[in-house]
Amino acid sequence: MLPEDCLATVLSFTSPENAFRSSLVSSTFRSAIDSDMVWERFLPRDYPEIVLSLVTPLKFSSKKELFQRLCDPVLIDGGNKIFKLEKSSGKKSYILSAKELSITWSSNPLYWSWISMAESRFSRVAVLRTTDWLEIRGNIRTQMLTPNSTYGAYLIMKISDRAYGLDSMSSEITVEVGNQQVSCSSVVLEHHQESKKQMEMWKSSEGIVSEREDGWMEIELGQFFTGENDEEVKMSLMEVKGCHLKGGLVIEGIEVRPKN
Repeated sequence: MLPEDCLATVLSFTSPENAFRSSLVSSTFRSAIDSDMVWERFLPRDYPEIVLSLVTPLKFSSKKELFQRLCDPVLIDGGNKIFKLEKSSGKKSYILSAKELSITWSSNPLYWSWISMAESRFSRVAVLRTTDWLEIRGNIRTQMLTPNSTYGAYLIMKISDRAYGLDSMSSEITVEVGNQQVSCSSVVLEHHQESKKQMEMWKSSEGIVSEREDGWMEIELGQFFTGENDEEVKMSLMEVKGCHLKGGLVIEGIEVRPKN
């Protein structure tokens, strides 16, 4: 028999998932979870800045509706990043486009080309033409993410039908937080025409390669914990041995998302 505003306060200390479930309890709960106070707590603190950075403005009539809209991927920062909220927890995730990454020699058209692909949400992806030096790096600040949370970093990529030399040597995949390396393993990319552009990974620790729902592949570069302090997270894939030619790698970006 709690007053509706008191019930809304209680719900705001739970989670988005529990708030949605509570709407099944009674009409009083359904009314309480529509309160802006509840969803103000579930939205990230910097949501006004995120809304301002949207490429396509969102229409919403309440904080609850805004939360639900941000649970779908949205382009921000001039179309160079994708932002999304996890519906169950409200935790933040980002995809940094290939343009946001540091890719060795990517500005030289002899080595890399930048093209549009219908499968990509970004205007351009990076396609490796030929190189003997493969080095891809990205970074993000922990203050952009949800505090005290475990995150995974994933390189989003494809291997073209005409790929060559990618499986000749292993590449090192690492994640650093501040000046500390928190994850390191190795990966070998292997293209199999008979099995629909699959990749296999030879791993030395916890790295994972898998197919995404959007049709791309992803390599798990590693995981890290955000904590309370603002630190720089550095993520990389770099070939560490040999100098042989390779080509056919397509890079969409790096995703940083919460791990369950």
